[in-house]
Amino acid sequence: MSLVPSAVAPPPVSEQPPARAGNRARWLTMGCYLLAAVAVTWRLWAGPAARAQAGDTADVDLFAWFMRYDAAAVAHGHLPALFTTAMNAPRGINLMWNTSFLLPGVLLAPVTLLAGPQVSLTIMLTLGLAGSAASLFWVLRRWGASTGAAALGGAVYGFSPALINSGIGHYHLVFAVLPPLIIDALLRILAGRGRPVVAGAWLGVLAAAQLFTGEELLAETALAALVLMVVLAASHPRSVRGRARDVASGIVTSVAVVLLICGQALWVQFAGPLSPHNHPAGPGPITNRLAFFVDPPGNLLLHTRATAAAAAAYSRGLPEYLGYLGWPLLVVLVAATIRYWRDPRARTVAVLWLALELLSLGGGTLSHGGFQFPGYLLPFHWLQGLPVLSQALPDRLSILADAAAGAVLAFSLDLARRSVPAAQAWRRALPAAVAVLAVLPLASLPYPAAPVAATPAGWQAAFARLRLAPGARVLAVPVPLQRDTEVMRWEADTGDPATMIGGYFIGPGQSGQQELFIRGPATTAAQYLDNLWSGPPPRNPLSPGLIRADIAYWRPAAVVAVTSRGSRLERFLAGLFGPPAFAVGGVLAWRLPDAQRRRA
Repeated sequence: MSLVPSAVAPPPVSEQPPARAGNRARWLTMGCYLLAAVAVTWRLWAGPAARAQAGDTADVDLFAWFMRYDAAAVAHGHLPALFTTAMNAPRGINLMWNTSFLLPGVLLAPVTLLAGPQVSLTIMLTLGLAGSAASLFWVLRRWGASTGAAALGGAVYGFSPALINSGIGHYHLVFAVLPPLIIDALLRILAGRGRPVVAGAWLGVLAAAQLFTGEELLAETALAALVLMVVLAASHPRSVRGRARDVASGIVTSVAVVLLICGQALWVQFAGPLSPHNHPAGPGPITNRLAFFVDPPGNLLLHTRATAAAAAAYSRGLPEYLGYLGWPLLVVLVAATIRYWRDPRARTVAVLWLALELLSLGGGTLSHGGFQFPGYLLPFHWLQGLPVLSQALPDRLSILADAAAGAVLAFSLDLARRSVPAAQAWRRALPAAVAVLAVLPLASLPYPAAPVAATPAGWQAAFARLRLAPGARVLAVPVPLQRDTEVMRWEADTGDPATMIGGYFIGPGQSGQQELFIRGPATTAAQYLDNLWSGPPPRNPLSPGLIRADIAYWRPAAVVAVTSRGSRLERFLAGLFGPPAFAVGGVLAWRLPDAQRRRA
């Protein structure tokens, strides 16, 4: 017996199109997804090496740095190290606690080396949108949805506001191709399709690939899979005992494969250097709000000034405004859930959709219009202390919720069409028209593009003249911090400096608690130097002794500042290190002998 009901099967033979026509329809659907993804990203493709989507410069620069780091490792004939001091020297960073995008970075290393990291990122953004839609389309077709219904369901997922807005800067989320495949592999184990060990091994390979693409999305997919298993077991309790042995062997096999592939990486993450021991510090987890589900942001084709202003006022920005589905689609989904509740497929994916949307509200007190709903009544409240989930952001469950919404729409559309006699063509077309009209409010405008920070004149020439030893630390000013990521972009585009002080990343703070940016040793000096570089004169100048102590902690082999002679920054650095060794273009450089570094 199977946990997955027998109703989850391909349509009757009489309703299936000929194989050749079905193949043409599939390829046409894939082509439409790709064209739609290019339409959304066309402003980036107008200058793929020098243009990025506007709205989250710091995260785009961070991912560009990771792509360069991965490509440099491949160019030297090895995989990227999971702990490195190439950023945040001398302390370093643990890449497993960061959105390091390891697998895509390795696969696209030739593109990064030949065309630059931004080209690789734009490829991943475009393929992420089109590929995510195609992935769900393929899974829906495999579980019995018609080509047209599956195509619409895939579009809801791949081009949902959750993925479009994630794509503003969170590349590890927008490349959501693997979660539907992971769910499909699990369903094959539950359904008894094929040998459980083989299916479990495939599930393990997919999970390992997702872990090295975006671990947060893997954790959320595992949560969605758990909800799905509970729903199926509750719907078919008699099947649980009969399938328990095969299901257990498949899942154990998948876990063994994940540990075989990812065991070392997981050890580095949880027991290696710079492993945080607590959830992110800050005002609280990022969650959906009720208004997000119905107020369209300004980057959608259909919006109002009021809703666009409300979305723009959200403190976390559009990259975390992920819940929108709109009143038309919400009404259709709820109506379909009620109308087709007795259908096993529609009921299962509808419960999954509702559960994920509820989980995306987080575990804190829910407030709306003066009404307060206690957090302990929300399911995520009881999950937020678990390992990995404590680092997850609940609002990002909207990505998987939108996949479930696409499945609800696809299965219910087929059910609605099949309930009408074939002779009544206009009535059979009516459900499709309603479904398309409900999805139209999700249509997105193209990403606005902005130029990436151009490498300063003289940057590469300065490093060529410095002739630094491999691994030599460089203090570049502006010092890269959370809001000043220019140096990370310049390093990503040029490869210089190979080892930099500072950075924008995730790691443990001084108390060991995970932080989204590091306020560790010498951060005060870094912020002071950045203020000298770009801001107004500091109100409370730091004493030279404090600056010298902080720089002694860094022990840089060289200082490279993007500034001109006679500037406030140049005068300050000359007071610490003497006159610059040379100036080239808009860059001043100092060589620091080891003895000078220790007493700086």
